[in-house]
Amino acid sequence: MPFSWDVLTNQPGFGTSTMLLLTDGRVICQEDGTANWSALTPDAQGSYKNGMWAPIAPMASWRRYYASAVLANGNVLVAGGEDAPTGDTNDCEIYDPVADSWTVIAPPGGWPNIGDAPCAVLDDGRVLLGNINTTQTVIYDPVANAWTGTGTKGDISSEETWTLLRDGSVLTVECNPTYPKASQRYVPSVGAWVDAGSTQVDLVAHAFSTEIGPAILLEDGRVIAFGGTGHSAVYALGHTGAGVWAAGPDFPIGTDGQLMIVRDAPACLLPNGRVLCCAGTASGGVWPGWGAPPEFFEYEPYTDVLHSVATPPLNASVPFVGRMLLLPTGQVLYASDNSNINLGTPSRRQPRNEERIEPEISEVSHELIPGSQHKVHGRRFNGVSQACSYGDDCSCATNYPIARLRYDGGRVVYCRTYDHSTMAVATGHRIVHTTMEVPASAPSGRAHLEIVANGIASDPVEVHVK
Repeated sequence: MPFSWDVLTNQPGFGTSTMLLLTDGRVICQEDGTANWSALTPDAQGSYKNGMWAPIAPMASWRRYYASAVLANGNVLVAGGEDAPTGDTNDCEIYDPVADSWTVIAPPGGWPNIGDAPCAVLDDGRVLLGNINTTQTVIYDPVANAWTGTGTKGDISSEETWTLLRDGSVLTVECNPTYPKASQRYVPSVGAWVDAGSTQVDLVAHAFSTEIGPAILLEDGRVIAFGGTGHSAVYALGHTGAGVWAAGPDFPIGTDGQLMIVRDAPACLLPNGRVLCCAGTASGGVWPGWGAPPEFFEYEPYTDVLHSVATPPLNASVPFVGRMLLLPTGQVLYASDNSNINLGTPSRRQPRNEERIEPEISEVSHELIPGSQHKVHGRRFNGVSQACSYGDDCSCATNYPIARLRYDGGRVVYCRTYDHSTMAVATGHRIVHTTMEVPASAPSGRAHLEIVANGIASDPVEVHVK
């Protein structure tokens, strides 16, 4: 079955600028242009299509286009904002889903604004953040609730897309026209940025606000980076040296005779190994230069080909206002600048001879008490990739374990997870763990526990809920 789209039965009633997946299975969305947030809870059968919306606590101050991350403790970090009442802001807040409250935290010292800075959660759960005005970068430690300076980049971080790699480093393509085709990696073990080689083709729309598109870590460890020029490039790290880039496929020619472009837009690694992305005709639409209403594509890594897929019925006016989020069901939420959200269902995964990527539970209590907490040990709890990418304006990675109970009769209950032992990707055979809290409302009886990472579920383990 090819990629298909549907719409949510219950719509939020507002446009959204950010979507994040909480570790309890809920999706939270910010109402565009306000400080208000709402949460989508799947129904009793685990369906997001038929889920229900409810308001959650609003932020202390509204902003749009900012750094964000779900942390290893299950909380959410929001830092900066390009659009705010005072323009670029350095306001930072932490959302606690259990308390349903936001707490204002101090910004990095000496940073008058953060704006739409890029960020990435590192393997150890700390958050790397770039400065859009200088070559500084900092790290936020959620345990210490403190910022610390780290390596100096070769360029400012403005407009960049950051991607976490298998070795724990963070890859970026520099967007400054002074350094065309340049890329760098942040190496946490030495706290420094190093050269990552030439992208071979120019991915940055230098004549148009130095925009670039998303970049996704693939199942095989390579990265596909989509450009604001209509080109793409594929990066392979290798064991030594800077790594190697190669030209990837171009987007098709649009109705204006130019390559279709990706100047800020979402992309998502699907459970079938392909990448869902979109692009728009360069000179069309209501925002000339940003692309006409987006057309959708899948990138097939094994053939290095982009092919068209269906366009969602409730489409965005331009690619940059769209948002994608990978769900535990393996489906994709797509939101735009209107008040409706689409639900995409990818084709099934085809069997391939490859390394295992699905989570595996190795140790958990088989007797679960509602309201109690349990350690769950196993392998590959964080998936092979951060899975979701946009760029500087919207960070919404989903590389953390989601726990759910499936009961006889079809009932599905999501359990909150927190204190993950790692936020790394592609952890292979290494034993990792998370803490799972069984909801107090969980029904008694036999159930099957699954750990889900990036929409791919483990084999179920039979448990008994008392």
